[in-house]
Amino acid sequence: MNEDPVDALVATAPDGIDFDGLRVEESAGGYTFETPAATADGLDEAALRDTAAEDPHVGNWYFWHAVAPQTDARWAFLRWLEGGGDQPVPERYEALADGLTTEWGQLRVTVSLDGPAGRSYDLRHVDDAGTPADELDAHEAPLDARELAKHDDDGAYRPLKTAPSLRTGWQFPDLGAADVVEAVHAFYPATVQNWHREREGELDIDHWHETVERQTGIYGVVRTWDRGEGYEHVNWVAEACCDDSQCLKRREWDYDEETELDVDGGDGAFPCREPCSLVIAGARQWTKLEGEQSQTYEFELTPSEKEQVEEIIDAVADGRADDIREADVYDGANRYRTRFLRAKLFDDDGNLAGVETDE
Repeated sequence: MNEDPVDALVATAPDGIDFDGLRVEESAGGYTFETPAATADGLDEAALRDTAAEDPHVGNWYFWHAVAPQTDARWAFLRWLEGGGDQPVPERYEALADGLTTEWGQLRVTVSLDGPAGRSYDLRHVDDAGTPADELDAHEAPLDARELAKHDDDGAYRPLKTAPSLRTGWQFPDLGAADVVEAVHAFYPATVQNWHREREGELDIDHWHETVERQTGIYGVVRTWDRGEGYEHVNWVAEACCDDSQCLKRREWDYDEETELDVDGGDGAFPCREPCSLVIAGARQWTKLEGEQSQTYEFELTPSEKEQVEEIIDAVADGRADDIREADVYDGANRYRTRFLRAKLFDDDGNLAGVETDE
């Protein structure tokens, strides 16, 4: 809508207005215009217009009823971005004049006033908070976020949109209320909706057991991993895939309704309501691997070599192998140290210590 806020106020007054401290009513004695700071009774329309014209409560009421998206989740998200309901309108408008900033995963959202009844949203990566705007690629269309979300800074494809690997170097400098929610949805699909359902006590959670029970086709094999022998294997899955270092969602699902997992669910702003497709794909492979029988192998390693194997596994699991400097030979996962270990311990067929793998 592009109506004058005061015109809209006068048109709505007969139905009554009560929002964010603003109360407007029409009676036989005239209009009542009330805010936390002042009350005026018996106003005619001209006096109502004069009273309303300079009051920030009017622009605020108009924005939230005529400009902001009216679907519950999107409206609530925009209110959350600026702390709507937590601060009186004059103080909130004073803060909005300088810009209010909130983080959502790796997104940094700054909302500012755009006239008395409007908002402007700046969206960028949290790591670009201090980067000058002219050093960022500016975008206008909110759905550009879909393309930006596909690859990380190294150009690698991101199969999990909520992985903490969102690329940097971009900015949406001037989005409207509807468009900023659209862009956030493109970066992190369904996070706003699930966040809102959780706040309303309506988040429907599908736990591990019920999720794997409905798997069919090539993924149906994961059902065989639940053999009534406890849930330790699901702890391993959650630790591998759902840690904050791997996914920005906060895991709310457990083994089943009665059985909580032992590993922490994370600290993300938005919840994860069920094991995702990436978790199920991993579980499919682990179901096959965990079906193998253990074998006993004998190797001779020095204490330092044993510790180095452990450091290599840690470095790969934590995704820091590529960050280890070539000259840092004190790190067990250093490339030269790892190559030395391979040269010493592997035979020509790639067997560790010359011991073949039992089939």
